[in-house]
Amino acid sequence: MAAAAGVAPGAVGSSSSGSGGGGGSSSSSSSSSSVSSAPPAAVEAVAAEWMLEFACSCLCRHFAEQSGAEFWRWRDVARALINGLSQIPPHQKKTVYLCQLLIRTAQGKSLGLHFENDQRFSPLESALSFWTLLEKEEIKLEKLHEDIRRLIQIQIVAVYMENRYFKEAAEVLERLFTDSESDKPLRVKLATIIKTKDPYVPLLQNFSYSLLISKIKSYIELFMKENETNFLIQEATKQVASKGLEATAWQNRPLEVNENDKSDLETKQRRHLGQKPKESRVLQSLNNMKNVEKNGVSLACSRKRQRWTCQEDLELKSGVREFGVGNWAKILAHGNFNNRTSVMLKDRWRTLSKIGQG
Repeated sequence: MAAAAGVAPGAVGSSSSGSGGGGGSSSSSSSSSSVSSAPPAAVEAVAAEWMLEFACSCLCRHFAEQSGAEFWRWRDVARALINGLSQIPPHQKKTVYLCQLLIRTAQGKSLGLHFENDQRFSPLESALSFWTLLEKEEIKLEKLHEDIRRLIQIQIVAVYMENRYFKEAAEVLERLFTDSESDKPLRVKLATIIKTKDPYVPLLQNFSYSLLISKIKSYIELFMKENETNFLIQEATKQVASKGLEATAWQNRPLEVNENDKSDLETKQRRHLGQKPKESRVLQSLNNMKNVEKNGVSLACSRKRQRWTCQEDLELKSGVREFGVGNWAKILAHGNFNNRTSVMLKDRWRTLSKIGQG
């Protein structure tokens, strides 16, 4: 996730790290002039994008930790920011789609709650539509995409079955699946289950709601690793550290899946199911995602005294030529850098300028 074009991170308000092109009063004067001449609407739009990125990060963290009260609080913040968008900026599509997915999945068992104008659509059906949009935004993780899509489809039917809405379960099955051969085996199995009118058959117990939550947590972990350059989180972390407080750099903490989590969302789901989650056999059926989830490297460690490569210098120079000095967030978003931040880009440019290579 990255800031929008046109307004650099340092252009809104004052910055403790100074401006990007050199020191002194002339630089401060230039920065002040830039701030005063920036269109207020553009500044507000960029700030709103940063806020949405931050809200999404918080929403992901609290969903993964199953901290109900905090999740609902950030849900309201994310909703307000999303509703304020006249259109979704291309670089924030995944952010918006993920927020919508998490909000709907968290309330997936509430059949009386509707997110769509069509009252037939359950929260999980709406979640599935956003998951489909997320899949279109990235080409990797194909297996994880497939696993989550199938789990959502199964749980859409399972929730109706648990509430003994067998007619509605049959109707939703017709909406969910096409006539493609890849869909046919699962469609046939679910149709047979609906006819039995038994919500506790092995398939529905094994491919459970708790497994769906677990798989989405795996996706969140990967999403967070890809978006560690969140501007507001970086600035807030520096501010906390500068005041001598304990810096809670939670954005670098791995998101663990705890099967015994007793917090709000998981407890509510288990009570509704009336059973304990059973995942051991299912993980084999879904071909086990451990290879996707391991080998995460801490951003803080990877940044420690990391030398700049010639290729990174070329990327930085190219970015400055294209977007201009000061637009570090945009240069970072469009360049191929190895675990860099916009502040690092600014400092490196200052160094290159001093030695005559800028």
